[in-house]
Amino acid sequence: MHHRTSRRTLLAAAAATAAAAATGTVTVPGAAAADRTGSPASPSTDSRGVPVERLRRIVAGMSLEEKVGQLFVMRVYGHSATAPDQADIDANLAEIGVRTAAEMIAKYHVGGIIYFTWAHNTRDPHQIATLSNGIQRAGLAGPSKVPLLVSTDQEHGIVCRVGEPATLLPGAMALGAGGSRADARRAGQIAGAELAALGINQNYAPDADVNVNPANPVIGVRSFGSDPGSVAGMVAAQVKGYQGAGIASTAKHFPGHGDTSTDSHTGLPVITHTREQWSELDAPPFRAAIAAGIDSIMTAHIVVPALDPSEDPATLSRPILTGILREELGYDGVVVTDALGMEGVRTKYGDERVPVLALKAGVDQLLNPPGLDVAWNAVLTAVRSGELTEARIEESVLRILRLKAKLGLFRDPFVKDSQVDRVVGTRAHLAAADRIAEHTTTLLANPTGLLPLSRRSHRNLLVVGADPASPSGTTGPPTTTLAAEFTALGHTVTALSTGTAPTQAKIAEAVAAAAGMDAVVVGTYNVTATGSQRTLVSALAATGVPVVTVAIRNPYDIARLAGTGYAASLAAYSWTDVELRAAARVIAGHAEPGGRLPVPVQRADDPSQVLYPVGYGLSY
Repeated sequence: MHHRTSRRTLLAAAAATAAAAATGTVTVPGAAAADRTGSPASPSTDSRGVPVERLRRIVAGMSLEEKVGQLFVMRVYGHSATAPDQADIDANLAEIGVRTAAEMIAKYHVGGIIYFTWAHNTRDPHQIATLSNGIQRAGLAGPSKVPLLVSTDQEHGIVCRVGEPATLLPGAMALGAGGSRADARRAGQIAGAELAALGINQNYAPDADVNVNPANPVIGVRSFGSDPGSVAGMVAAQVKGYQGAGIASTAKHFPGHGDTSTDSHTGLPVITHTREQWSELDAPPFRAAIAAGIDSIMTAHIVVPALDPSEDPATLSRPILTGILREELGYDGVVVTDALGMEGVRTKYGDERVPVLALKAGVDQLLNPPGLDVAWNAVLTAVRSGELTEARIEESVLRILRLKAKLGLFRDPFVKDSQVDRVVGTRAHLAAADRIAEHTTTLLANPTGLLPLSRRSHRNLLVVGADPASPSGTTGPPTTTLAAEFTALGHTVTALSTGTAPTQAKIAEAVAAAAGMDAVVVGTYNVTATGSQRTLVSALAATGVPVVTVAIRNPYDIARLAGTGYAASLAAYSWTDVELRAAARVIAGHAEPGGRLPVPVQRADDPSQVLYPVGYGLSY
């Protein structure tokens, strides 16, 4: 099963399949000719019929402070725009110098707010809708009466801000394994409809990065896969799904964050692709997103010397954002930075220079600066000193208002509480999520034909493994979720959490619990060559009880488990309940393992050899 190849060959092979996508000719059924560059449908009106001249008049009537404020998308603590908990008031005062979201909007005129779970913005659906309405009321109370873009990172899979009872769907790599653009589009439509009902009108998804580096610590399963053409098709499908639901979607992270071993949250990654490799490998999904009418594109805090020899991060690079994205790719939609508090964008310049340099590079929206007062005043000072022209600021403000008009926010920015229950977490949406997830589970090894497990021959199951915190704060833990699903399918199940680094005592406890069992299911999480998860699998297999491993994050775990004696191995791509339930149904024979690897799995001790190539996956 070994496929001798090199990393260079892998990159070249991926590029070879991308020819059509690289030209921007990826087609999506039903794609309209209008708005192919994120522009208004016609020169005189936006796609909802709001005259552009009206938007220009709004911009002309704004003070400079309001114009600058429109460029910022900011975090704020609290479940309410006007009456957050005292702890959140204290956090807002400490970080932003205001008590509430409404005060921040009144003081800084911000054009957008981003929701986070840790900022206590996303407790439950009705609360989120009420918060969104409070934010819009604060915007309309301002001098220019401008509604806000309310955004969040709802990629699904391992990055989710809104949890249950909202519908949680398979993430990008799972959808890539499923291989169905129809499923990807349907997932985007469901996710978009539920966000819209909550008053969230911009989603920072889909991820358009091509994950050609198994060691990538920040993208991984957030990517649809390693093949540029396949990723491009899935990105375009998701864009159409989100936008069909009436919200803005965001392709990220331009010019491509897929081939890095550094996390831009904590450092400044360098991408060593040549200009040709970038065009063949990284560009196709962004070309496809633009062709599908993407509303916004997020920048990456990465250095790509072949695209900009100054080695500025892409977020601050005029050659990349204006030269390539605007002029070469013809994109005229909104460009938003990745979060400005990330270390990757702060390494080279101070916090007061970053927002100014981003605007000079061609950015429209400045996302979540560490200090709003510092960033906002830095932009004001740059305009007053002449470093930035007011016309340059107005150009971005007009793009932002154009998007708000396209989303219908000038007509009615509010959501109805009754709509929340009609749309969010409906039975139909949850059933669709389960169906989509069943198509994604990938069976990688079943040498003895152990799977599927019959409840007659393998009734008694032990479920052990890693229990990482829920991506949304509302699901899991994985061992409990798997055990509950196997129980529902007629098995008798014992669950034992062993963690991502099981101790010798915990391994001994698992071995003792395996006695008398018919099979053991082990949930693995980013196994390392020297980690104790591998020891756990070996110890369980040595008992003679057959062991089934399920990779609940990156599918590369199987390469690290070679020689441990497992009897079967699967990849689930995420540890949210919807993926785990699907994996349990596949193991128990209630669903076919329909997923096929969207990335190659290389040997752990010799990455030049591919154990399981793209497209690999077993069936029953």
